[in-house]
Amino acid sequence: MRQATLHQLKVFEAVARHNSFTRAAEELFLTQPTVSMQVKQLAKAVGLPLFEQVGKRLYLTTAGKELFGTCKELFEKLSLFESTIADLKGLKRGALRLSVITTAKYIIPRLLGLFSQRYPGIDISLKVTNHERISDRLLTNQDDIYVMSQLPQDFDIAIHPFLENPLVVLAPRSHPLVKEKNIPLKRLADELFIMREPGSGTRQAVQKLFDEHGISVRVKLELGSNEAIKQAIAGGLGISVLSRHTLTSESMNREIAILDVEHFPIHRHWYAVYPAGKQLSIVAQTFFDYLMHEGKAIAEQTFLNGL
Repeated sequence: MRQATLHQLKVFEAVARHNSFTRAAEELFLTQPTVSMQVKQLAKAVGLPLFEQVGKRLYLTTAGKELFGTCKELFEKLSLFESTIADLKGLKRGALRLSVITTAKYIIPRLLGLFSQRYPGIDISLKVTNHERISDRLLTNQDDIYVMSQLPQDFDIAIHPFLENPLVVLAPRSHPLVKEKNIPLKRLADELFIMREPGSGTRQAVQKLFDEHGISVRVKLELGSNEAIKQAIAGGLGISVLSRHTLTSESMNREIAILDVEHFPIHRHWYAVYPAGKQLSIVAQTFFDYLMHEGKAIAEQTFLNGL
């Protein structure tokens, strides 16, 4: 193990966490052959295989499981060490790791800009993903703070409401329902829908509302990007339900309208979340305080200006 490098351990940990060389390569911005070579060299240093392939599935060997546990302990201690050093340097240096739900990308980067100007020595890592993947990251404690709209079940977490995140029905400006008021929910059963991918919190919230009223909608397209959905709506491919915060572009507002449908908007919130009992570093605590006070005020004003 004296021949093993920290880089090899980080690569191995990513592969073990994802059970995939491909997803580890994507996360680390490496090629798959590079990831495979690093794991192979690490296995040589250990003297035992770390993974075994059964069909298309990748499994940790006994040695791999032991090393995976050691890696998690090692990286946690290194993270605490980095936080301690940042504390000693008084926020002149440090790292902040954030994971945010897809719709929050319209707000959080703006807030990070001001925070970064105030603390230019802090390196910021921002992961934007859907509800399912952000829950996985929360479960494995990969980041300092998480911003999400649908809270995971059976997680022991600290929850702090951050900002309203209303879901609205969107249609092309030329759609005949645009001029109508208080449209019955059942009318939407006649429309073609463009939906977010399975695993999206937005889709789960919308599906729950339709199920509660016994309404089945026709899904024409499933897309993993809010931007792609807005373009599809503007192109006349169907209607959709997205966060009101996604309508930040004036040109897009000229092409898309919010329909006045009963039971909408679906009232939701974004929450700042982290594992219960977790001791935030001084960097993470400083950003959390900024987010819940200055950041919240800026976000609310941005939202009001966009109405």
